[in-house]
Amino acid sequence: MEESASEGGRFVVGVDGSEASVEALRQAQRLAVPLGAEVLATACWEDPQVYAGYVAMGIDRFEERVRMVLQEAVEQAAFGQVTPPNVLPRVVRGHPRDSLIEASRRADMLVVGRRGHGGFGGLLLGSVSSACIAHAHCSVLVVHSPNKERKTSSEKF
Repeated sequence: MEESASEGGRFVVGVDGSEASVEALRQAQRLAVPLGAEVLATACWEDPQVYAGYVAMGIDRFEERVRMVLQEAVEQAAFGQVTPPNVLPRVVRGHPRDSLIEASRRADMLVVGRRGHGGFGGLLLGSVSSACIAHAHCSVLVVHSPNKERKTSSEKF
């Protein structure tokens, strides 16, 4: 079922439970409220790959776990137990990169954290945020984690 965009627009936010994705949700809400926009807090999941008939133990109930992570992220974003009416949590089956890029077709802005739970620690951008920047069909806002110390410009060199 296709969701209809609100009059003020639509922000799609990639949420994986990381600090950066929770901050992305906060920032999207701060931008959306004065515009009257809806915020689609989007968490993605997919079945793990099974190789040569091997099935890993403990890989069931992914969707349920992702729903719990999404709900916790919404609460951590300081919305508390009552989610604002313009924040619409949704769980999508699919790889985050592909799902968020597809969702960007019907969005005014895609908001993602700089780095999520995957990847390598030394990367400046995660693979999902990099792909979204390169392939999204709307503007992309990449948000840093609020708890990371920022280097001054003189410390960067």
